[in-house]
Amino acid sequence: MTIDDGRGRYATKRDRLARMTRLVSILQAHPDGIRTAEVAARVGMSVRTVYRDLRAIDEEIGVPVWAEGGRWGIDQEKAFLPPLKLTQGEAMAVVLSARLMVRYADKYDPDLAAAFEKLEQGLPPALAEHVERTLDILSKAPRDEHFSANVRLLTKAWAERRVVTIDYEPAHYDGGAAPRRATVRPYLLEPSLQTHALYLIGFDEERAAIRTFKVERIRTTALTPRTFEPPDPAATTTSLRAAWDIIADQEPVEVVLRFAPRVASRVLEATWHPTQTVATDMDGSLHWRATVSGTIEIRLWILAWGDDVEVLAPASLRADVAATLRRAVSCYEDVRPR
Repeated sequence: MTIDDGRGRYATKRDRLARMTRLVSILQAHPDGIRTAEVAARVGMSVRTVYRDLRAIDEEIGVPVWAEGGRWGIDQEKAFLPPLKLTQGEAMAVVLSARLMVRYADKYDPDLAAAFEKLEQGLPPALAEHVERTLDILSKAPRDEHFSANVRLLTKAWAERRVVTIDYEPAHYDGGAAPRRATVRPYLLEPSLQTHALYLIGFDEERAAIRTFKVERIRTTALTPRTFEPPDPAATTTSLRAAWDIIADQEPVEVVLRFAPRVASRVLEATWHPTQTVATDMDGSLHWRATVSGTIEIRLWILAWGDDVEVLAPASLRADVAATLRRAVSCYEDVRPR
């Protein structure tokens, strides 16, 4: 694996400072103290390194820490970091975000966890307890250092408007597309609720168009010294608006569906796409239409409704869904007990 972030000889010092700042946030979120083994599990460091950094926080940074009965904490009366003040509504938004994070994250993200540790400090005790349980669950999730390194580098590139080069391996179902090196202007990092994955959306200089890259399929990432002007926000918003979930680089297509009366009210309870329009027929069925970027993502949503939905247009999607359902039925024909 090759990760070139262009940070130079000061990288170690900056990493150490970021690591100690993270520890301060954890201690601030635990006024009654926390054991070093728990901290080590949370941040993915050895207990020995945690001990060393805790002492450095007190001696080098000047944040007053205490240790008692195997637990470490910060003297809140002497510490200089103020807590974050949130309204009750804002606090609930944090809790809901944390719950969603646990439901959809399939790997541990140390930076995301650190952000919630800081937010936890400003929550009422009852809500802070929910966030704390969320963080405990996240700390047990599998770690992917390659993925985390790529995310940090792409975030840096996005924040500094730096062009990146990536070695990308497309999905095997992408028509046999071969791995390639792409030069990309990062416009956005966006999580997907459908695939539980993170995507880079940006301008692909070789393809001269906006493209979507799944971060898990990026093998190597490197920052370049080149910068780019940000795109027109209106144009970017318009191009991303057609995406069903993440993919916004396909030709727009109008999808027309008919939902059965028994699910019509459930469909009407949500706005599934910003371009959707709906109309209820005399028999109670629902005509639903929207213009989306390609049919790759909406196809999965349609199939999830089973026989409660019928594709009316486009014809190619109707044929695709019909063929998929026929193959599914064939799996259950002449089924014998195993």
